Amino acid sequence: MSATDRAGTSPIYRAEDSKLSETIVQTMTEDHRRCDRLLARVESAAEGGSRDEVATSAREFIAAMEQHFQLEESSLFPALESAAPFSAGPAGVMRMEHRQMRQLLEELEAAVAAGDVQECLGVLETLHLAAQQHNAKEEAILYPMADQLLDPSVAQGLGRPET
Repeated sequence: MSATDRAGTSPIYRAEDSKLSETIVQTMTEDHRRCDRLLARVESAAEGGSRDEVATSAREFIAAMEQHFQLEESSLFPALESAAPFSAGPAGVMRMEHRQMRQLLEELEAAVAAGDVQECLGVLETLHLAAQQHNAKEEAILYPMADQLLDPSVAQGLGRPET
């Protein structure tokens, strides 16, 4: 039986051992790293790849970011807010930051469509900084709070495959 069958969803795997992560912190932090790797791939393509490579890697990165945001917004944040109404403030801040990063993702899409490598690199730099600041807050505050307040099975329900 595959890990997907056991969890009922496509789980995030830890890169080092391909086993289900045991905590929300581990699961979601690994997904942050996956998105970071995809962002780096877009940067690399923009610095020296073909327009097709830039477009393909940008599409993969944008899809991964949106998938991550949706996972948090549709599953993790509501579960956390239900378990601890005081968590609505921090989750609200994270949603606001998601909206800001989505705007940057739209700017990236436009720059890729225009074939503007310098604009792509500028948007990617801004996205990288915004994501790092955002991820640090989630990893230090929100995810540990979720691990304390939510049932451990929630981490398995958050999964998706690593790329």
